[in-house]
Amino acid sequence: MGKVRIAAVKKVSRELIARYPDKFTTNYESNKTVLADLVDAKTKRLRNRVVGYVTRLKIVEGRRAAAPTQISEESDRE
Repeated sequence: MGKVRIAAVKKVSRELIARYPDKFTTNYESNKTVLADLVDAKTKRLRNRVVGYVTRLKIVEGRRAAAPTQISEESDRE
């Protein structure tokens, strides 16, 4: 089961990644400082939720980028 996130957190996170794809990494703490520079979050809780979701999206993005290379390597062996 995944975490339940409000739509606002998802929307803001996806928009930030679309606008600034190179600024965010898979490191939560570094993403927190980047977000503080880009957005004025109303509350600490909201900021942390957005940063957590951004970090999660970057981790998933990295895994997806690595997956096709593994599949193509296996098909080359056959």
